[in-house]
Amino acid sequence: MMWQQAEGGTEQQPAPARQGVSRSEEEMPRVVLTRRQIVLFGVFILSGIAFFYFVLPKLAGVGTTLHRIERGDNWWIAAGVVLEIASFAGYVALFRAVFVRGQGRIGWRESYEITMAGLVATRLFAAAGAGGVALTAWALRRSGMEPRLVACRMVAFMVLLYVIYAASLLIDGVGLGSGLFPGGGSFAITILPALIAAVLFVIAGAMALLPGDLERRLSGWASGSGRLAHWVARSVTVPALAASGVRTAIDLIRSRNGGLLGALAWWGFDISVLWAMFHAFGTSPPFTVIWMAYFVGMLGNLLPLPGGLGGVEGGMIGAFAAFGVDFNLALLAVLSYRGISFWLPTLPGAVAYFQLRRTVARWRDEQSDSGPAGARAGAAEPAGALQSSG
Repeated sequence: MMWQQAEGGTEQQPAPARQGVSRSEEEMPRVVLTRRQIVLFGVFILSGIAFFYFVLPKLAGVGTTLHRIERGDNWWIAAGVVLEIASFAGYVALFRAVFVRGQGRIGWRESYEITMAGLVATRLFAAAGAGGVALTAWALRRSGMEPRLVACRMVAFMVLLYVIYAASLLIDGVGLGSGLFPGGGSFAITILPALIAAVLFVIAGAMALLPGDLERRLSGWASGSGRLAHWVARSVTVPALAASGVRTAIDLIRSRNGGLLGALAWWGFDISVLWAMFHAFGTSPPFTVIWMAYFVGMLGNLLPLPGGLGGVEGGMIGAFAAFGVDFNLALLAVLSYRGISFWLPTLPGAVAYFQLRRTVARWRDEQSDSGPAGARAGAAEPAGALQSSG
């Protein structure tokens, strides 16, 4: 198979393998929005509302606490809304810095539609935003980007986004655990997360050191036919793509692209929303405590819950309790924060989802009008997002 080297040899994309795109391949991925998922999501939301409004208030002391939400400082709440908008603006900027290089078809409007529609998919599906990743990759392929290039840049995007996450756990965990930062905290809530983050950095560094032609070196193992060869073909592609994505992320950092600051904006402004909610209802703990409890609580996104709803709240409140923050204040701040960060973008995200459908239909018409060249540009993904087409 012939491979085209792109951007300093870090990104690889396969030569187009098929001339046309079937109607089914142009449809919005089924995993993103199905009737069953909508019904389940609706039931989950209704159950959550029933719990927070009818069950939780009956618990000793909690009902009185929840009624304090109505008496929060409106100026701080408004500031939280503005900070959340700034957070999503940073996400769009990061998306453009990573994906819209040499891609004239995706402007700011299309970037907004893809990122906000991906947010809705993330809300509907668990597994740390897998639904949003699937929809984003689908939209990029429909824009004409080669599947292999989409996969590589998707890895780079996730690396750039979550290197902030891991660095926060490492820096803040060590700072709190050693007493360098105010807030204290036990080994389990400070040093242990820092150690996990350090391991993640070691793994990412090891991937970056893998040879650029790793897949070619291992391709001999995948020769032949049969189920074993098919499994080996998939297995050797994954580390090669991961290594290519990590190297692409490193090259982007070296290029000093200002759009990469969007990763800092995405996390920083979102954390600041939580900080603002503490001020809206009382006295805020040290920002270093909010910083750590925020990222520890975000691990709730890994639970099989839509958007981590319930898991994130519980994780954050538990982390604040471990730092000795008043339970009632933490409850108010976290629930208010999630009310802004989870629910505020959902309606515009749903609108962007349907706007994206029209945008993709326009791209499809443009590719059809451009003839065979357009068809090749929109060539469908080979079987398996990370599998070589031959």
